[in-house]
Amino acid sequence: MKNRSFMIEDEVAGKAYDARLARRLFQYLRPYLLFVVLGTLSLLASAACQLAGPYLVKEGIDKYIVPGRLEGFSTLIVIYLLVIAGDFVFRFAQIYVTNYLGQKTMYDLRLDLFSHLQKLSLRFFDRNPVGRLVTRATSDVEVLNQLFSTGLVTVIGDLAMIAGIMIAMLWLNMKLALFTFSILPVLLVITFYFRKKMREAFRLVRTRLARINAFLQEALSGMSIIQLFNRQERMRQRFDKLNLDHMDAYIQTIFYYALFFPLIELIGTIALAIILWYGGFSVMEGTLTFGVLVAFIQYVEKFFKPISDLSEKYNVFQAAAASSERIFALLDSDDIIPDNPAPVWRDRIDGSVSFRDVHFAYKQDKPVLRGIDFEVAPGEKIAIVGSTGAGKTTIINLLARFYDPGQGEILIDGIDARNFDKRWLRQNIGIALQDVFIFSGTVKSNIASGEENPGMEKVTEAAEVIGASEFIERLPGGYEHELTERGSTLSAGQRQLLSFARVMYKNPSILVLDEATSSVDTHTEFLIQKALERLISDRTSLIIAHRLSTIRHVDRIIVMHHGKIAETGSHEELLQHKGIYYNLYQLQYKDQEVAAPEA
Repeated sequence: MKNRSFMIEDEVAGKAYDARLARRLFQYLRPYLLFVVLGTLSLLASAACQLAGPYLVKEGIDKYIVPGRLEGFSTLIVIYLLVIAGDFVFRFAQIYVTNYLGQKTMYDLRLDLFSHLQKLSLRFFDRNPVGRLVTRATSDVEVLNQLFSTGLVTVIGDLAMIAGIMIAMLWLNMKLALFTFSILPVLLVITFYFRKKMREAFRLVRTRLARINAFLQEALSGMSIIQLFNRQERMRQRFDKLNLDHMDAYIQTIFYYALFFPLIELIGTIALAIILWYGGFSVMEGTLTFGVLVAFIQYVEKFFKPISDLSEKYNVFQAAAASSERIFALLDSDDIIPDNPAPVWRDRIDGSVSFRDVHFAYKQDKPVLRGIDFEVAPGEKIAIVGSTGAGKTTIINLLARFYDPGQGEILIDGIDARNFDKRWLRQNIGIALQDVFIFSGTVKSNIASGEENPGMEKVTEAAEVIGASEFIERLPGGYEHELTERGSTLSAGQRQLLSFARVMYKNPSILVLDEATSSVDTHTEFLIQKALERLISDRTSLIIAHRLSTIRHVDRIIVMHHGKIAETGSHEELLQHKGIYYNLYQLQYKDQEVAAPEA
């Protein structure tokens, strides 16, 4: 399959009908074909009732009112009322069934989209703004809901109504019908012209809406930085431009709608005038009954509504084609870390880790890791240090298979990590990151990582070992306290403690700490360091840190420099070597050493 890891674009015009997209959309309709059939039959029955109404009026006028006959008139009125009631029932059934169909297909499609998004590699999310992906799963899916609920079935009904009215008018009086249809060429020209203009306008609206969503997601996520650096006015100006572009595009659609529908009404009025002119003379001459004239007037009033509806439905089909193209482009993206079709399964990881000649680059022309070689024995404590951009975090990303190396291999217990099932592998690797992500939900569910029905005893034990129980029990509701998005009501230290409790609950064989204590105060760091002694006990541990004071007692320190391993050894050995590690240590502690005599 062709790799579809590129950025999902919004500039898609699409055709109103695309056989390939139609076949794929049909796969989502297939489970609900019964509802399609019921909706179509209900709509056709409603159309039949609407077509019968004017004919019954014509019969009432010509057979009963004009001759002055009362016998049988009551029966005709009852039939007319039954037709009106039938139209109500069938229209209700059609609206309910088709909207239910739309909601079910939208549910399935959104679920498929979200499930697929969770399978994609981090590389895909590096290239695609989150706001744009949110637009795919919300606005674009909503457009398809309009297709299924108000487009697909109602088009059949509109076509049936137009055909039925034309047949009824030709049957009642062919000459008058042909006079009425003389206005149709003008109607078709106007419809095709506005169809093209509205298609372009709708495409602009959807493109600019996606841009607004992408900008909002970025701005709201970084609101603290915006306020800290006083960028509110600059961001407001950027949003003002995006918002104005969207408004201008939408005003275009309003303009075309405001012009199109009055024109349709005008043409309908002209058609009515033709009927009154020709039909009136025919009634006076006795070549046309008054009932037929009234029926014609009613049919003409019904005739132009489905025509204008069809033009609007064309825009629905156009928008749906563009939305489905973007959605399926996302579903077809195969930027996925592949699983071995015959994965290796083990009861538990012992914890040995080996990097053998590992090369990696996020972008092909900018290597991040170059020939990384090191081994970690089960239970060994390894620290990885180096300046920013040296490749420390990339090692962790490769170990957890968020990315695969471009060259070389990573062995866990002597087995290439690519031979393990990703889910199973990540269950055995615990990672505490510098940027802690807290989900909305209870403290309990966050510690248990969303596990269904987690054991309270295990949750509290994990929090107590880490030292998080003290602040948790002070929260309203304790472990059942509801946290806001990203844990914004907690301090940085409290969020970090929760992330440690999450790792402790998981009880992994391999532990990774990525700058895990860099954003906490001294007291919290003391609590964490104390808890880490228990957390790293009997576990293979890889610790990434800028604070060299936190890694003095590890078994071995690996020093990274420009994507390569520059030095390896214990804290004392590296200081004696007086290389990169020695320079980093001097930079961090020279001020403390100078200040010491004054104390």
